[in-house]
Amino acid sequence: MTFGIVYVAIILVLMLVALMREALRPGLVLFTAVVLLLCAGIINPEEALKGFSNKGMITVALLYLVSEGVRKSGLLERIVFRMLPTKNVTVTKAGLRFYPIVSFISAFFNNTPVVVIFAPMIKNWARKMKLPPTKFLIPLSYATVIGGICTLIGTTTNLVLHGMLLQEHKDEMTAFEESAGQVKGILLQNGVDGMHMFELTKVGIFIALAGLVYLIFFSRYLLPDERQAEEEAEDTNIAPGMTRFEVMLSTRFPGLGKTLHEFDFYRHYGAHVRAIRRGGNLLEGDYMNAPLGHEDTLIIDADESFMKTWGDSRVFWMVNRVGDYEPPMGTKKRWAALALLVMMIIGATVGELPIVTEHFRFLKLDMFFFACVTTVIMAWTRMFNPRKYTKFFSWDVLITIACAFAISAAMTKSGFADFVAGYIISLTDAVGGSAYGVYIILAALFLITNIFTELITNNAAAALAFPLALAVSEKLGVNPMPFVVCVCFAASSSFSTPIGYQTNLIVQGVGGYKFKDFARVGIPMNIIVFLVSVLLIPLFYNLV
Repeated sequence: MTFGIVYVAIILVLMLVALMREALRPGLVLFTAVVLLLCAGIINPEEALKGFSNKGMITVALLYLVSEGVRKSGLLERIVFRMLPTKNVTVTKAGLRFYPIVSFISAFFNNTPVVVIFAPMIKNWARKMKLPPTKFLIPLSYATVIGGICTLIGTTTNLVLHGMLLQEHKDEMTAFEESAGQVKGILLQNGVDGMHMFELTKVGIFIALAGLVYLIFFSRYLLPDERQAEEEAEDTNIAPGMTRFEVMLSTRFPGLGKTLHEFDFYRHYGAHVRAIRRGGNLLEGDYMNAPLGHEDTLIIDADESFMKTWGDSRVFWMVNRVGDYEPPMGTKKRWAALALLVMMIIGATVGELPIVTEHFRFLKLDMFFFACVTTVIMAWTRMFNPRKYTKFFSWDVLITIACAFAISAAMTKSGFADFVAGYIISLTDAVGGSAYGVYIILAALFLITNIFTELITNNAAAALAFPLALAVSEKLGVNPMPFVVCVCFAASSSFSTPIGYQTNLIVQGVGGYKFKDFARVGIPMNIIVFLVSVLLIPLFYNLV
């Protein structure tokens, strides 16, 4: 092995350890890895920075603003009110009614705001129906995930890998122009130029259907009943004129790492903290001396002004109270927000058709184009606050994505990706030939990616697995798309732990789940996605 392969391997191991131990936020951990790769000469400054100008990364940023505009419209709240049953309710009947709708919404809308909006509403509804909320909240998170994997814009992971494909195609085009007509690279040979809107749907729809059947008819047997400690905490007497809220702290909360004695919560937010929930459990003893973390959920008492002041703030991932706060947006704007979202989806889909690209060669009518147009219209029509638009971005996610491109380049440039890809391909010989070779390779790639995403984050896992998918396809001399699709599904399939996906952390805080609850109900979900992906991808992409 060369120095480059060994050095990159060491950096990746250290990066994984830092991410698992949460030494710093993921964006800073990946940026540190990029700097170390830069210092060793593995990548140059241009390669270190190319992710910050990537079309896929910028599209993710724009979709945060589009999501905020649709969220402010109140349309999602209206949908959830209509789909929640009020008579003859059972866990199975309720799931049959709203899990498919949640998955459909999540296919065209960022997963995190869907769960942020729906989780507290479903919890309050379940209490009124005398059903345990814990039977619904983990399935809610999983339903958004399996819906999100079905389209290009359903999750940031898909857009990250789309952006990486675009970057590789751009690099190969440059190499082609510099090679005096000699086509270089498997991407050019197969004409891969990113993913279209419904590239993932042909396999993703089967994953979603299988997952929904499991969630509706079987998951309730593996989910816990509501815990008594949570009920006692929420039934404590509330002072007159006050309302009980749950707030989940985000990475922007200014008191992270401080105790409530050190950080005066009442002075900052006009609310009294009554309890802290962490990892599904209420902290016992002197919770006032417990340092606050970004995944903590606080149970607080405040007056009605708290929701109006902090309900839309990015200081908290979620603010929940009994009843709902109606966003101050008029009917016309609500329907305009929906029309813009539909225009963006249809426009990006139709814009990729050959007849359209032929007649509009001067324009690239892709998701980036329509996300730009939608964002500008929403800003000028005040569908989100244009003076505070920067607060709607998840900067750590964007930095993580941008740095991922540099790390991916380092894995390819150093030869590390080829080294691992060769080992993956050699597995076919170890089991007696190539009759089932493509299934074995896809299974290995899926498992590697899925282990990464359970231990770290979905976007970082996708970044690490992408160069492996590319190297495997190049060694086999086939289209890389099926292997990239496999990485898409595996990177988003974080079901067995709460730490791999933001929506899992949100429902853990709302539902008071323990780590083992996710493992119990999530491992079968992982197996379902694994089997459907590995069995169907070769069929749809003519690999067998």
